[in-house]
This record gives sequence, structure tokens and C-alpha cells, in this order.
Amino acid sequence: MKSTPFDPALDLAPTPFEERHCLSALRLKEAGLNWKPHAGCFVWDREGVIQVPSPFPRQIYFILNLGRFLEIFETIENLTEKLVWLPTWHQARLLAGLMGIDVKEIYGIRSSGSIETPEDELHLLYEILLAKLHSGQ
Repeated sequence: MKSTPFDPALDLAPTPFEERHCLSALRLKEAGLNWKPHAGCFVWDREGVIQVPSPFPRQIYFILNLGRFLEIFETIENLTEKLVWLPTWHQARLLAGLMGIDVKEIYGIRSSGSIETPEDELHLLYEILLAKLHSGQ
């Protein structure tokens, strides 16, 4: 069966990952955000290790079967070192709760007037997570 690539002009994105999301996710990783790779995660292959083309733009992959990724990276440690996790909106909200971020702060981004698109909202969630990691709390 032939893979059908995602077409941003025609298809509704499952989640709005733009370059700014990838770069913010990289900063989250560099700031120490830990994650356990599992089915349902989006990842960015910034180094182009995965040779199979992604149906998504910007070398973004969806982990449907973790075993397939382990065939490439051999260990979870290699996978987490080489790939950048791109939390979905839902995962970012769960992370915020686990990190003790007050839900009022999350709601505040919606009323701040700085959100015009779903992409903006996810990016601001990443920035809140990053600020929490940098604060060391």
C-alpha cells in the first residue's frame, strides 16, 4: 500500500506543528524535559536519521508502533537522544498539571489576546512549560 503524504493545503492537521513548535520542543528537551517514548507521540527527526519518508512535513513522525522505531534506534535511550518529542496540546496540558503549573496560568493565555490560531496556543503552552523548567520548580 502506497503512503499518502499529508497535504497542508487540503488536509486538517492532526496537531499544528510548525518550525517554531519544533524549535521550542528542542528547547524543552535541552532544559531537561523527560519523556518515555510510546505509541501516540509525535517526534521530530531533526537529524534525518529515519530513512523512511514521513507523511508529515518537517521530518515529523507519529509513533504508531514503538517497535518500528526501535528497529531503527535499537534502544529507548538512543531514540530519546536522537528524536525530539513534540507534545500534543493534550500532552502539554497533562505535563502542565504534572509540573504544578496553575490552571489559571493556562487559562490566562487564552484571555491574553495573543492567541489567534491553534498554533499560537500550543506554542504558548510550550513556552509556559519551558519557563517552569527554567525556574527549577
